[in-house]
Amino acid sequence: MANDHGLRRLALGTLLAAFPGKSAPPWALELLADGLAGHTLFGYNIETAAQVAALTAELRSARPDVLVAIDEEGGDVTRLGHRTGSPYPGNAALGAVDDTGLTRQVYAAIGRDLAAAGVNLDLAPTVDVNTADDNPIIGTRSFGSSPLLVARHSAAAVAGLQSAGVAACAKHFPGHGATMADSHLELPTVDAPLDLVRERDLPPFASVVAAGTQAIMTAHIRVPALTGDDPATFSTAALESLLRRELGFTGAIVTDALEMKGAALAAGSIPRAAARALAAGADLLCIGAEVDAALVEAVVAEIVAAVRDGRLAPARLEEAFARTAEMARWSATPRSEGEHDAGLGVAAARRAVRVEGSLAELKSPLVVQLTSGHSIAEGRVPWGLRPHLNGTEQIDVVAASASPTDLAAHASGRPIVVVGRHVHRSPDSRSLIETLAADHPVAVVEMGWPSAWRPAGCRAFVTTHGSSLANGRAAAEALGLAPS
Repeated sequence: MANDHGLRRLALGTLLAAFPGKSAPPWALELLADGLAGHTLFGYNIETAAQVAALTAELRSARPDVLVAIDEEGGDVTRLGHRTGSPYPGNAALGAVDDTGLTRQVYAAIGRDLAAAGVNLDLAPTVDVNTADDNPIIGTRSFGSSPLLVARHSAAAVAGLQSAGVAACAKHFPGHGATMADSHLELPTVDAPLDLVRERDLPPFASVVAAGTQAIMTAHIRVPALTGDDPATFSTAALESLLRRELGFTGAIVTDALEMKGAALAAGSIPRAAARALAAGADLLCIGAEVDAALVEAVVAEIVAAVRDGRLAPARLEEAFARTAEMARWSATPRSEGEHDAGLGVAAARRAVRVEGSLAELKSPLVVQLTSGHSIAEGRVPWGLRPHLNGTEQIDVVAASASPTDLAAHASGRPIVVVGRHVHRSPDSRSLIETLAADHPVAVVEMGWPSAWRPAGCRAFVTTHGSSLANGRAAAEALGLAPS
């Protein structure tokens, strides 16, 4: 068995940390020199393209084979575009178009953007099959509700990303699409027989394994038929028996952030979660977004202690270290070559727009955007039509406190276009729209996961399948509100 110094280096080589600020603090660079696998970048690390490139170069100066990870899914989950919204539509839009060539093209463009920024591990694509319409955490991050459609596009996304030398990390195994809870906040349960999980949730994971994905991310979800009382992240049955042996995955198993309640609460602490995940078969551990040197050292100390007291086999730690190092070697030189098509994202988003009804009576409208929340995965990213309007007035309202009478008076004879996300989930939003539509020309632009709800009296219903910057432009064009 290695001495404590050797164990510390092995443990560090299985960790993705994070740090605040637009440049790396000394401790973040020192830990890389000591053997830390890498860091994950978040919105708070990103200001401009040049600044990100300088930051990643700084990280590489401490360790040439550093893993620089990011959640860049396109669509509603973007870090590079967190100030403006992503220039690419997300998975729901790509699934609606159902052109795997387009999906590969969009993800290749994302890969080139990441490579230019010095990022070499994308914690994407999301390959969950969104079978719960009101899923609070997946939704438009999914290619759709059909396992075979999601499988096709998941493989195309992996191929696109990895064509740029950026490692893909398909998520969230064994499938987060049937949950009605957010694993950032609690431990969701998917109470389904294993045969149903295999039929409904696993085809995309089999597809990305066949496509050669470098990594697969675990879900902090409980599937009693598979994982018992534990989340999948702590389940040998899920990671070793199902993912490794049954699906044949030989790449790196990456955990979702261990600070999430679905993992940290289940284990008792982030360090204990790290040791349990390694013992179950994970190779690279995402600590989370709120990380400092003390937390990294606490995680390392717990991993070393777990080896010393028999909770973690030394060979398992060595295996995890080796798999992570192999992925770091594979992704050490991401490539930003290739033709950059600035119009690709909007062109793709246009193909995902669906218009029901007639837009003929909706010229020169008042645009009313319904204020909505955001998931932790999405963060506060701008969305809607405002950046794309050709002088058309837009006001933002909270549905619960908005007066239909006041809005109609403010419109002063103009038609009204109501823009929202997941409008069907809010009784206040539905009531506001239905009241307005009863005696006023109204159109709805739905920028969240689509539903069957259609308000009576509405003249047109526009579905974008996402709320990225590209989706907003495509919707504004469809309504005739974007400058030419």
